[in-house]
Amino acid sequence: MFAKPHAPPVKKRQKVTNSSNVSESDIKFQEVIFLVERKMGSTRRNFLTNLGRRKGFRIEDSLNNAVTHIVAEGNSPDELWKWLQDRNVKDMTDVAVVDISWFTESMRAGTPVSVESRHQDSRIIKDCSAGLGSSGTISQYACQRKTTLKNCNKIFTDAFDVLAEHFEFNENKGHCLAFMRASSVLKSLSYTIRNYRDLEGLACLGPQTKAVIQEILEYGNSLKVQDVLMDERYKTIKLFTSIFGVGLKTAEKWYRKGLRSLDEVKADTSLRFTKMQKAGLLYYDDIISSVSWEEAKAVGQIVKDACRRFDPDAAVVITGGFRRGKEFGHDVDFIITTPENGKEVGLLQKVLSELTYQWKKAGRLGILLYYDVIDSTFDNAQIPSKMFEAMDHFEKCFAILKLKKELVSSKQSEKDINGKDWKAIRVDLVIPPMNCYAFALLGWSGSRQFERDLRRYANVEKKMLLDNHGLYDKTTGKFLSAKTEEDIFAHLGLEYLDPSERNA
Repeated sequence: MFAKPHAPPVKKRQKVTNSSNVSESDIKFQEVIFLVERKMGSTRRNFLTNLGRRKGFRIEDSLNNAVTHIVAEGNSPDELWKWLQDRNVKDMTDVAVVDISWFTESMRAGTPVSVESRHQDSRIIKDCSAGLGSSGTISQYACQRKTTLKNCNKIFTDAFDVLAEHFEFNENKGHCLAFMRASSVLKSLSYTIRNYRDLEGLACLGPQTKAVIQEILEYGNSLKVQDVLMDERYKTIKLFTSIFGVGLKTAEKWYRKGLRSLDEVKADTSLRFTKMQKAGLLYYDDIISSVSWEEAKAVGQIVKDACRRFDPDAAVVITGGFRRGKEFGHDVDFIITTPENGKEVGLLQKVLSELTYQWKKAGRLGILLYYDVIDSTFDNAQIPSKMFEAMDHFEKCFAILKLKKELVSSKQSEKDINGKDWKAIRVDLVIPPMNCYAFALLGWSGSRQFERDLRRYANVEKKMLLDNHGLYDKTTGKFLSAKTEEDIFAHLGLEYLDPSERNA
């Protein structure tokens, strides 16, 4: 008899659990994980998926917008980035791309561990981070990079900012701009520069900036930066220009005169101060201290109340760093306009009168400590200006307001060491007509480098002129209208960036 042939062994099928069948009550953590099958293989991926879900981790079967951690195994940066590109993954700003070691450590710990440098390949993060140009590299323009307040390279950008300021004080515009641009690029990165290799493919980094980075990587600081910080002229010019109303030329004049401190400036009877400088010295301690978001909101309410007494529909918007999400600033900027073009004329004077006189009735005598009005020189025939740093032509006011500390929720009944229950706050009021509102709002929101690059991009890449008044297409010879900031970005062919993403 012939032996009965053996049946081929039956392969056990790996049980696959779909995330949609996992009860929300089984999920213990907020992190959303996606395991890249490439190189890992389907069998191992399924095993790790089931393991993670049993421990309470949320693991997705497909890559989607909810994913916070992408886990890869054995992939090179180039092939992983190509794999992500093939799946139309565009914005990786808030996604951690990590090695399998992060996942296994999290499994052992029974909870998601903190992402550290050993879990990441910075070359992958560099390519996946926001701000990619058309070639897949970091764009040279800040308006094509998302830059939040989270700065992973502060040790380098702080050094660059000092050197940029040093060169600005020496009126070396080329070197100043080089360090400002380099600082802006590093602020946009979602990873920390840890070695010289991480600089590959980054725009706006020249030999000087790279040398500073290498020095900091090797020694923890830069001798060049330390020399600047110890330089007497730098420290003195920085001190003098911190006075409201004192520019670089005046600061240099005082320095050459031999003055080195505020007390020496105040004691020099030969100096003739402008009204602005007198106010700057009188309220120096308050003005030099930072303004909190709570204080900015309180000032905003005062300005709104004064505006809406004359026009209930007046728009009063805080701009500058506070609009970009900063918790502290050195002053508070406001854009004020009316829904109807022309109705904004005369509004500023009415508001100043209200702040000067009407607030006396409420016991807030002298709330307007100082103000200087710049009359409008707005002329449609002269806009947009071809001068890159040209000041806009809107009516505006540079002021110092007295803010009672009782109006700030976090400073109830607080008094300073001199028994003063108020604080002097620097305030700028800008009054554009409604047809220029979007351009003025964009320009005054900043940041400084973002605005520089936005205008440079418009001119170089789109053959357009952009300023705080409007957008001019040099190709067609026409002005392009915009009701919102989104309209301006659309005219320029740019992805819209929220103010919180313009901290370049």
